[in-house]
Amino acid sequence: MLQYLFNLCSAPEYLNTVYVRAFMAFFIALIVSLAFGGRLIDFLRHHQAKGQPIREDGPQSHLLTKKGTPTMGGLLILGSSVLGMLMCADLSNHWVWTAIVVLLVYGFVGFADDYVKVTKQTANAMSAKMKLFLQFTTAIAAVAVITYQTPENSRYVLTIPYFKQLALNLCWFYIPFAMVVIVGASNAVNLSDGLDGLASGLLIAAFVFFMIVTYICGSGIVQNFYITAIPQAAEIAVVCAAVIGACLGFLWFNAAPAQVFMGDTGSLALGALLGTVAVMVKQEILLAVVGGIFVVEALSVMIQVGYYRYSGGKRFFRMAPIHHHFEQLGWPETRVVIRFWIVAAVLLVIGLTALQVK
Repeated sequence: MLQYLFNLCSAPEYLNTVYVRAFMAFFIALIVSLAFGGRLIDFLRHHQAKGQPIREDGPQSHLLTKKGTPTMGGLLILGSSVLGMLMCADLSNHWVWTAIVVLLVYGFVGFADDYVKVTKQTANAMSAKMKLFLQFTTAIAAVAVITYQTPENSRYVLTIPYFKQLALNLCWFYIPFAMVVIVGASNAVNLSDGLDGLASGLLIAAFVFFMIVTYICGSGIVQNFYITAIPQAAEIAVVCAAVIGACLGFLWFNAAPAQVFMGDTGSLALGALLGTVAVMVKQEILLAVVGGIFVVEALSVMIQVGYYRYSGGKRFFRMAPIHHHFEQLGWPETRVVIRFWIVAAVLLVIGLTALQVK
């Protein structure tokens, strides 16, 4: 929208650059989330008498400190970030609309799950099969659009970081692989959303990385890096900037002690968007590096479930996901969150080192 107005008013050319519009999207999303966060929390409290149901088998302290806290705070992130995208991004860009649709559809799936949890006061709402069906259906549509829009010479390519110009052509196997990346990222972020401020901080670090990568991939400076060139992908930097601003504003209310949880509404949507952006710029492996905490959280659950089944009821971790394991070791919640943030910041730097200059 702003791009159209800038062109209409013959505004200075620098105002229409991607990085200026990315800054604008960031501040719009940040200000909107801060301005409306309190009102949304009051609304959710009014309509959620008992708040989000708390796991009875989880840390006992959560039954005292988190009981009655409203969920569906992801609505604040989705609303403010999409507003920033619509106002600042180039709406003629197919990548932008793909990102927005993925964000909203996964957000709707998460909202439906949260709604059932709150109204029925149960931790198990939508069936896992139904949730996965909706996630994969959306993912295959997104991958189809992304594949069609990607240059033919890099359409099915998997980039191997840290090795100059090394890439694998997966042919048609790339399509199911990309679908798993999107769905896997969505669920991994969802599993990480168990402590006040944890998922928000981790997502900010991951989207900062991809804001930088998408700008490089879609701009002229890509020729200076050993990285796949993706025309028009720079516009996704505006999308990432809007999400960063929205998450930062949400973190104001989600920091311990949280006034609101993002719920599946936010975690499923933001995880799916993160996976989608990684697929767009062919950096699926770097997603696993920069989002290493998300990977470990998901693996801890799979290890716990598998070990429990095949060991006759024994547990590998004291509790899964792994952030609860550290709580059970006696770490205060804030210590777990801040240390995970520190690891995420280190992983962000490690990811940036893969962007080797020619």
